[in-house]
Amino acid sequence: MHNWKATPLGKDFELFEENGQIVGQQYPTDTGPIDILAISKDKKSLLVVELKKGRASDSVVGQILRYMGYVQDVLAEPGQSVRGVIIAMKEDPRLRRALRMTKQIELYRYQVDFKLVKTWE
Repeated sequence: MHNWKATPLGKDFELFEENGQIVGQQYPTDTGPIDILAISKDKKSLLVVELKKGRASDSVVGQILRYMGYVQDVLAEPGQSVRGVIIAMKEDPRLRRALRMTKQIELYRYQVDFKLVKTWE
């Protein structure tokens, strides 16, 4: 969330707001909280982002589709589309097969970079 604007998604999407407040993190729904909810800068598309630590399996497809269905039914205005993004370190081969059947969900892999900093001698 803190680095949203530095991600490829942050170039086209802003975190979702209600009444001037950013509410796009852990957005509550009747099917569970959405990790990140965003809206395109042109307001034509809503984006549901599901974050997974480590490896993501094909079960995440059902989860994100439920969230996307909620957003379509409850939040989307007429003419707005709903897309999904899964972000994980690794994908299960079954996940890749499941995602081949939908164009509304994209998969991103994250990489963790860190460095050690000696604090004293």
